[in-house]
Amino acid sequence: MPRINAADGTSLHLQDWGSGRPVVLIHGWPLNADSWDHQARHLAAAGYRVVACDRRGFGRSDRPWGGYDYDTLADDLAAVIDGLGLTDATLVGFSMGGGEVARYMRRHGGRGVARVAFVGSIVPCLVRRDDNPDGVPADALDSMQEAIDKDRPEFLRGFFKTFYGQGLVSGVSQGVLDWSLHMALLASGRATLACIDAWREDFRPDIVAIDRPALVIHGTGDAIVPIEPTARAAARAIPGATLREYDGAPHGLLATHAARVTQDLLDFLA
Repeated sequence: MPRINAADGTSLHLQDWGSGRPVVLIHGWPLNADSWDHQARHLAAAGYRVVACDRRGFGRSDRPWGGYDYDTLADDLAAVIDGLGLTDATLVGFSMGGGEVARYMRRHGGRGVARVAFVGSIVPCLVRRDDNPDGVPADALDSMQEAIDKDRPEFLRGFFKTFYGQGLVSGVSQGVLDWSLHMALLASGRATLACIDAWREDFRPDIVAIDRPALVIHGTGDAIVPIEPTARAAARAIPGATLREYDGAPHGLLATHAARVTQDLLDFLA
């Protein structure tokens, strides 16, 4: 698999499949590019060049101590787009990956990008504020960090049950739960903790700069990233954005609703 060096020398692992118009897939926390497996296979088979990168600190990319703020992560995405010479690309960000998409579009002027998609994304503003009353309380993120610091494997084992809505309206096999935990434990503990701080960033100034066609996908039953301050707010703020709400669906849509996400992306790309 190819690798790209970020501006600070961090080596980023890439998966680069197929040929045609490029689609760049940015994974969520605490996973890696492999979490896009279903979508990547089908998009490549449909005639697209599919690029998926392990975020710094995750998967097979380098594990530096720093650089887990969104300015740096957007610069890492720029290094991938520029390093591969991508043009007319579609950026698709899942969960925290949506932050990289939004920040790239403002910080790098959307260079090389024709359209964007947000799946279960944290943008535009995840954390509760006076002007964002439906957001997640900041102390909930503090509690997550404390639990991870104490026993990261055990926290993640329980976390994925909520991630996939296990035992509720949907769910996944034990194999997917085991696979997800394996991906999560490939990440460094430092990156796992530091990225939670990045979720506190406010992307409202970023999304108003998006002037390309946009698709927003989110589950109404998402117990990790609530839909109101994220997907619905994003769809209202991005001119002409298309919102696809999956009734009762949890956060982990890439697995629980794999075929539906893939088809919605194919329809959007077409």
